[in-house]
Amino acid sequence: MKVKSESDLIVIVTLSALLILIISVVPSNDLRIVLGLPFILFFPGYTFVTALFPKKTDLGGIERLALSLGLSIAVVPLIGLILNYTPWGINLNPILASIAVFIAVTSVGAWYRRRRLPEEERFSVSLNVSLSQWTAIRGWDRVLSVILVVSIIGAIGIIAYVIVTPTAGERYTEFYVLGPEGEAEGYPDELKVGEEGRIILGIVSHEHEDDFEYRVEVLVDGEINELYGPLILGHDETWEQEVGFTPEHAGDDQRVEFILYRPSEEAPYETLYLNIDVSNSS
Repeated sequence: MKVKSESDLIVIVTLSALLILIISVVPSNDLRIVLGLPFILFFPGYTFVTALFPKKTDLGGIERLALSLGLSIAVVPLIGLILNYTPWGINLNPILASIAVFIAVTSVGAWYRRRRLPEEERFSVSLNVSLSQWTAIRGWDRVLSVILVVSIIGAIGIIAYVIVTPTAGERYTEFYVLGPEGEAEGYPDELKVGEEGRIILGIVSHEHEDDFEYRVEVLVDGEINELYGPLILGHDETWEQEVGFTPEHAGDDQRVEFILYRPSEEAPYETLYLNIDVSNSS
């Protein structure tokens, strides 16, 4: 059975444009992954290889496939490195646009170089399934061909699995205290009995869960002064609020503690504290 097509470049450019359209309209969907894998792992290298080697005799089918995958893996990180030194940075839209431009430019170059060759010398995608050709390959060449194909399929499968099922990052919570002006300074250190001290308290959840519950206890000289919670935060969500505490008796070097608790945990997750001197109000 033999299948032949010379529309490979048109198909690649069309699928790349379709991927950009899908991401623009529906940011999260399965088709984005299906088209995104070849867009990153195959299209850039294939169009580049086709531009460099437009003759069908330049490379064999397996060599062309392997080189297309290898160059894609090399080109895409290089594009990301270049973007890192531009005002756009490494973000989804600049990466999509840059890879798409690379594919379009190399496709035009490949098409131009093909058109300059006689039709019978131009490379075109063909699938020739023939048992007689396979049996004609020598023993070691056959083994190496099988190993190469299996390695390519395995690499694609591993990369696809990593992309589709990314591992969760480290689980932790940020807990911080700022002064009344939102800076890491200007904390109250001298108060009178009954005078309220004000600070800004902040929590940032990186727990990879929705509706993660926190509570905060504020203690002055070992006694509970204020309670905050339950505070429900999603992943990467921030709670920041100006809070107060009021000392009830005089004394130097009293400790004001801000204790963070996470759900189902009896022990405090983190404790921050300030030291204040408290004088009589008279």
